[in-house]
Amino acid sequence: MKRTYIKDLPKSLEEEVECFGWVNSRRDHGKIIFFDLRDSTGLLQVVSTPKNENSYKIAETLTSEDVVKVKGVLKQRPEANINEDLVTGKVELHISDLEIIGKSKELPIPIDSDGYEIDEGVRLRYRYLDLRRSRLQNNLKLRHETSILIRNFLNDRNFIEVETPYLSKTTPEGARDFLVPSRMQKSKFYALAQSPQQYKQLLMISGIDKYYQFPRAFRDEDLRADRQFEHTQVDIELAFVDRDAILSLIETMMLEISEKLGKKVTEKKFPRISYTEALEKYGSDKFDFRKNKEDKNELAFAFVIDFPLFEYIDEEKRWTFSHNPFTAPKQTDVGDLETGKNIGKIGSLQYDLICNGFELASGSIRIHDPRIQRQAFKIMGYSDSEIENNFGHILEAYEFGAPIHGGIALGLDRLIAVLSGEKSIREVVSFPINSSGQTSVMEAPNKVSSNTLKDLGLKQLSDKE
Repeated sequence: MKRTYIKDLPKSLEEEVECFGWVNSRRDHGKIIFFDLRDSTGLLQVVSTPKNENSYKIAETLTSEDVVKVKGVLKQRPEANINEDLVTGKVELHISDLEIIGKSKELPIPIDSDGYEIDEGVRLRYRYLDLRRSRLQNNLKLRHETSILIRNFLNDRNFIEVETPYLSKTTPEGARDFLVPSRMQKSKFYALAQSPQQYKQLLMISGIDKYYQFPRAFRDEDLRADRQFEHTQVDIELAFVDRDAILSLIETMMLEISEKLGKKVTEKKFPRISYTEALEKYGSDKFDFRKNKEDKNELAFAFVIDFPLFEYIDEEKRWTFSHNPFTAPKQTDVGDLETGKNIGKIGSLQYDLICNGFELASGSIRIHDPRIQRQAFKIMGYSDSEIENNFGHILEAYEFGAPIHGGIALGLDRLIAVLSGEKSIREVVSFPINSSGQTSVMEAPNKVSSNTLKDLGLKQLSDKE
């Protein structure tokens, strides 16, 4: 006999079946015991009577969250006991054999509520229990389903999924890097990739002209409801494209995904609003133009375009990149970039996808001319030696025939939060980091042994240092 999932049971009426799962609840009614069995697909009512003495004695000892194997015949429920809210609401399993696989202690947190009322620290301490609640199970299933839809969409359009390294070089691309000490080369460090930005551009130069992947991105930055130290991107890059082609691709993809997930899109033709207009009209470039902002099933997508290429840091008295250092200027502004004039007015080919007040994606057409790229770095205050040390590898690659290329990276965590109506991405991540930077369950960061540090050529600072 093989395992039958609960969702498939209605097809097995009057047949003997075997099921596995957790005891959701138990009810004693005199000489008959009922308990609800839960697996990843649904709930099933199970019936035990003294007719089968061994199973009945075991059923008397069951408590919530015990893991069991049950075998028996699936019967039609009495008319008065039918539960129309369940897929299995018209059937029940009459036990012939019952086995306890794993006995459960009393749970430290309830899992029969949505969980919002429980302290986050406690929830993450017992995240493996927290994940048993139906809301989080549904969020993870939605994440899975959405990922499949995205992959299918891109695969159907001849994109190739390519993995790029996580261990990379530290470069000034925005947030602080997470550094990884090298055991083999003492006093040197890798950096965990903040994004595959340079690698995907190198792939365009290599001739892979339609690329995607679902990379992890690592950024040591302040934590918020929509930000973690590590997150998943849907990274997309294309060669021989312009801005309109990329925006059209993403619009088509989001419309298709939304439709298949049963979501309502406010405007099928996503509005394209300039950065300046967004600030003037909404006071933010991450705006929500839904009339009813509590409607979780409605998605209001828009593109924000025409960002400035550079922004000025007053306290440092210097220019920096608005998006990333590889964003191309508008063609009409290339002259000002080359001469270093009107820097604050140089427009970029950056674009963001926003939805319901969240920035879901950001991208741009990239610089592919090494001369233009060097000039952009110089405006940002990098010396020739700094440019060579940090970016010499990609500038050299540009010199071997670089195509016009561009792309976009969607934040998968934020996308799933919007699709599920959650306010925090921690509700759609399996094992998130809390607001103070501590991991779920395993309680990292933690100190390591002196021998481990010695092996890496490092030493532990004292608490006073």
